[in-house]
Amino acid sequence: MACTSCASDKAGTLNDPKWRRALWIALAINGGMFVIEIVAGITGGSKALQADALDFFGDTANYAISLGVAGMAIAWRARAAMLKGATLALLGVYVLFAAGWGALYDATPHAEIMGVVGIAALIANLVVAVMLYRFRSGDANMRSVWICSRNDAIGNIAVVLAAGGVFGLNSAWPDLAVAALMAVLGISGGVQIMRQARAEMRSEPSPAPATYQQSLHGSR
Repeated sequence: MACTSCASDKAGTLNDPKWRRALWIALAINGGMFVIEIVAGITGGSKALQADALDFFGDTANYAISLGVAGMAIAWRARAAMLKGATLALLGVYVLFAAGWGALYDATPHAEIMGVVGIAALIANLVVAVMLYRFRSGDANMRSVWICSRNDAIGNIAVVLAAGGVFGLNSAWPDLAVAALMAVLGISGGVQIMRQARAEMRSEPSPAPATYQQSLHGSR
C-alpha cells in the first residue's frame, strides 16, 4: 500500500500558519472545557463527565506538544506522538478503573448536569474536529490530533445519551457504561497512534557511520 502520510509529503504542512492557528484555538477550547467538565463531573457525581474532562486535559497537553514539535524532524515528531499515544491509553486505563470503582460505591449522578455539560462539550469538540479535519491524513503527530478530536466528539454524544439513561432509569449504570466505552476508545486510539509513530521511527534513515562520514570528508 502506498504511503499517504510520509514526512516528505507533509513537511510543508507542519509549519502551515493555518495548522498552527487551528492548534492554538483547539488548545484554548479544550483547556476551558477541561475546567468546566471536571467541576461539573465532581459536582454532579458523573464518572462519564470526569472521564471526558480528563480527555480534554490530555488533548490540551497534546496540542501544546504538537505546537512545540511542528517543523522538527520526523523522528522528534514521532516521539511526541508516541508520548501522546501512551498518555491517551493510560487515561483510558484510569477511567476503566474509576468506572469499576463507581459501580461498587457511587450514587446516581445528576442527569441534568450531565446533559447540559455534555451538549456544551459536544459543540466544542465538533468545532475542533471540523477545524482539524483537513489535517487527518498527516504524520503520526498530526493524525493523533485528529484521532483525539474524533474520539472526544463520539464520547460527548455518548455522555448525552447516558444523561438520558440516568434520567429515565434513575440509575448510575448508563453513566458508568459510557465511562467504560470512552476508556476503550482512549486505549484503542492510543494504540493506533503508537503503532504509526513506531513505524515512522523505524522508517527514519539512520545516520551514516562516523568512519564512513570521515572517509567521505577525507576524500574531498
